[in-house]
Amino acid sequence: MLMMRRRQAARGFALMEILISLVILMFGLLGLVGISSRTHMSEVEAYQRVLAQQLVQDMADRLNANRKVATCYSNGVTGTQFGAGYTGTPTCTAGAAQEQARAVADLKEWDGLLKNTAVTTKDGGSVVGMIGAVGCVTLDDASKNIYLVAVAWQGLNKTAAPLLADGKTAFPCGSGSYADEKLHRVVTTKVRMGALS
Repeated sequence: MLMMRRRQAARGFALMEILISLVILMFGLLGLVGISSRTHMSEVEAYQRVLAQQLVQDMADRLNANRKVATCYSNGVTGTQFGAGYTGTPTCTAGAAQEQARAVADLKEWDGLLKNTAVTTKDGGSVVGMIGAVGCVTLDDASKNIYLVAVAWQGLNKTAAPLLADGKTAFPCGSGSYADEKLHRVVTTKVRMGALS
């Protein structure tokens, strides 16, 4: 009888060990799911940044290739904005007709690229892309003929809102286009135009 009680007590103890092990395993698996989710979000954010850098470089190359009419790409210091929310038609009045046509075509193509960065699958489901991509070209420094090319989009996780060099003013490209400025992302580059004769 004593032997039988010891076996039953041992069985009960073993069952408790198994239950405790399952609870620990469950918490471990939940932790792995959380890490996997954060890793996926980081990968999406990185992919969005790569797309933005490609679009910024694309416009910088277009500006460099048609530099005699660089003013057609920007509306001076107020700049131009393309992509999400843009419905206008670019125009150009500077330079020769061929240069004007090239500038207008470049701006239309860039607008299309910005709008098509959010790719969809055949069944209509969204896949990784940029959310609300906006591209801006601004005359940054008229005395040195420097243009600022920027691409803004909505990120997935809140971070610090992008600011101008003064550290106080919100970065204008895409500002106010997203639910929260802490979701606002931006990539920029400057293009300096040499004096052409």
